[in-house]
Amino acid sequence: MIEPSGRRERKKAATRQKIADTALRLFLERGYDAVGIRDVAAEADVAVTTLFSHFVSKEALVFEQDEDFEHRLAQAVTDRAPHEPLIPALRHEMQALVRHCAADSAAPIWRMIDASPALRQYEESMRLRHAESLATAIAADLDLPQTTTACRTLARFVIDAHSLAREAADPEAAVDEIFRMIEAAWEATGL
Repeated sequence: MIEPSGRRERKKAATRQKIADTALRLFLERGYDAVGIRDVAAEADVAVTTLFSHFVSKEALVFEQDEDFEHRLAQAVTDRAPHEPLIPALRHEMQALVRHCAADSAAPIWRMIDASPALRQYEESMRLRHAESLATAIAADLDLPQTTTACRTLARFVIDAHSLAREAADPEAAVDEIFRMIEAAWEATGL
């Protein structure tokens, strides 16, 4: 997660985290559908308007690290060493993200997401947005004038690797297997 630098930013980040932690606790205790926005705001001791200044929707409360996830993938492309190949950099970042999301402590959250059509739909739209962001970063890294089909395809494969690996018996081995296929496909593009 990106660390805020100023006092005001740290306070905002602390409030945001308090709201997210409270929401997740309530969702896991009572069930996602049984908890309303007002319940979360009251329990976190913030106004509903404050909650909405940090989160655009109830679903966003569950995916509170959404922006961090998106940023980390783009950074894996833009911040790698000058001669470091693209695919290994993305594989390394995806392994870290999958490790975090496949931890035993995350299992109840994923069960909740899988049980809720609204959360599954939100996750899908989030993944598409992440893929577009990653495709844009890849195209910029390659000095392409626009995001190509190859860039979009690679980005979607990388984003989908997260879901596939998270559900595998051995998530890290799944990431390696998926990225071997991604690397072969990327090499075939000639970019």
